[in-house]
Amino acid sequence: MSLVIPRLYVIMDAALLKSSAVELADALASTGVGLIQYRDKQISPRKLLSICRELVSLLRKYDGRLVVNDRPDVAVLSGAGGVHVGQEDLPVEDARAVCGRNCWVGVSTHALKQVRQAETTSADYIAVGPVFATTTKKSPQPVVGVEFVRQARELTRKPLVAIGGITLGNAAAVWQAGADVVAVARDVLQATDPAARAREFLELASRLDSSRN
Repeated sequence: MSLVIPRLYVIMDAALLKSSAVELADALASTGVGLIQYRDKQISPRKLLSICRELVSLLRKYDGRLVVNDRPDVAVLSGAGGVHVGQEDLPVEDARAVCGRNCWVGVSTHALKQVRQAETTSADYIAVGPVFATTTKKSPQPVVGVEFVRQARELTRKPLVAIGGITLGNAAAVWQAGADVVAVARDVLQATDPAARAREFLELASRLDSSRN
């Protein structure tokens, strides 16, 4: 596993934002969040591109990376550092053909068969989930549980991103099960102070890492 990605991956779902995407990204990045995905299923491609360009410009100041949900074309045009695709989106290799080698391509998986398949692709990381129940997506996949994370860890050497219903209270169990990264949306975005909550995740990750050394 050559790629090292941050332990916390914040999913900025536009439907959950309480402030502008740029304002929130600024607050998160200043706290130390180095990886942010922007997801908005409702706006036009033109508006999505505009917002992503703003986010890329902002995160560049913090040496952070923006990942665009679903849209490799928008990722390229905005100068983003990655694109994330699901099982119903463009296949990994087609997304790679659009983005090139300098852009991360992440892929969602919900079954061990999909993890095995993703391992054979050029995907830079594999997301597994939903680990816990989530209301972030309108039609979520069945919950896979922490044990699935352990099983997935045995099937791939790529960075493993756990997603779905992850909170500060259950993140440690997910990391300990073998996830390299936890992807969090609601527990950060809906917090009274999103930046402070993100800092708590980062501090927890640091404590866990220190205990292993």
